[in-house]
Amino acid sequence: MFTSPSPSTEPIVITGIGMINSLGNDRETAWESTRLGKSAVRRIEGLNFIENGLLIGATVDHNPSLPNFLKIRSMCLRAAEEAVHDARIRWSNLDLTRVGCSVSGHVSDLWDIERRAEQRADDSSEEMVPWHEQFLPSTACSDVGSHFELGGPRICHSVACASGSVEVMAATRAIRSGDCDMMIAGSGEIITPLFAAGFRKMRVLAEDENPEQACRPFDRTRKGFVMGEGSAFFVIERLSHALKRNARIYAEIVAGHLASEGQHITDLDHQSEALAYTINQAVRKAKISPSEIDYINVHGTGTAQNDLAEANGLKRAFGKAACQIPVSANKSNLGHLVNAAGSTELAITALALRDGFLPPTINLNDPDPACDLEHVAITGRRLRPQIALKTSVAFGGHLVAVILRRWNDAHHGFGYPEDVIRKVA
Repeated sequence: MFTSPSPSTEPIVITGIGMINSLGNDRETAWESTRLGKSAVRRIEGLNFIENGLLIGATVDHNPSLPNFLKIRSMCLRAAEEAVHDARIRWSNLDLTRVGCSVSGHVSDLWDIERRAEQRADDSSEEMVPWHEQFLPSTACSDVGSHFELGGPRICHSVACASGSVEVMAATRAIRSGDCDMMIAGSGEIITPLFAAGFRKMRVLAEDENPEQACRPFDRTRKGFVMGEGSAFFVIERLSHALKRNARIYAEIVAGHLASEGQHITDLDHQSEALAYTINQAVRKAKISPSEIDYINVHGTGTAQNDLAEANGLKRAFGKAACQIPVSANKSNLGHLVNAAGSTELAITALALRDGFLPPTINLNDPDPACDLEHVAITGRRLRPQIALKTSVAFGGHLVAVILRRWNDAHHGFGYPEDVIRKVA
């Protein structure tokens, strides 16, 4: 006889992180380069239908492990595997019907899929991967679920640049509702001709003689964003489940809120009432004071419209305190990872809490006075924030605010790097 799952108010925590992007093919390499303010934005060559050098972006040097396997699928699996390994999971000790995955939908390389679909079924010149598997936007989600033989829910959303953040919130809600004890959550993104052409048509892509300096969020001279590639995944579980298996804990997902702005599919309300509402609701759910937030990882695309709207939203939500909370924008050196932006930047936020170090917004040489926030500009900052806010402001009017709290328990949390060094010395 089946019994209904019981909702829980138990804390939900992050116990594993996996990340791959233009700055590194693993979590720690990518994080260290982000800390140092490095950039891998280059002129792109070899993209179908796009003239070599015309587009600049931050691509991932990663070859799929299987022939003809789409790059986005391989990157998602790699990041998910790293998160699982980081969480030190022993599958034999778990009930896999209580473990699920939440992975954002993706746009595949349609030109590549079309080419393969036209191949004759008896063509043995190259190993075939079923074209329909490559086409479905939920393929990466199915890949992760099948790879780990998960029996819990498989959840897949597609909400533009908020997708990664939404998947983390969906995973949290699945655990909170009692549907499962653990979720693998994340997203991935690759640069495709379709997306590149669309963004160029919208005139939101930045150009610069020096590609590394093209994206400069909140700068007076900002001109737009550059496209990026990557994937980031988390292992998320209920606290008692994590403690029972003696897991290390990065942070608690204290609260989050999803809302929308109905003004226009791409244009933003510069007064940002909807964004302020989203942030305020997340703070209310977290049962904290706005003054307790001591770091904000913003969406920060580098477009004139987005940055102004986001700055106004933060000031509307926090008042004068908005100009005192350190803020950084990772798209300045990683590029805009679209579907994977939220998960990647949330991973960076969790690592900032872990190490007590705030990554910089590079290229911010001339801050826009209309975006007068406390920018962590050019170089990172050593600080020990305890509670951080991550915002996502996506095309289509999708708004997300997620609040993380550092896990300071001496046995299950992480020590600050400098403290560990002093203890060894």
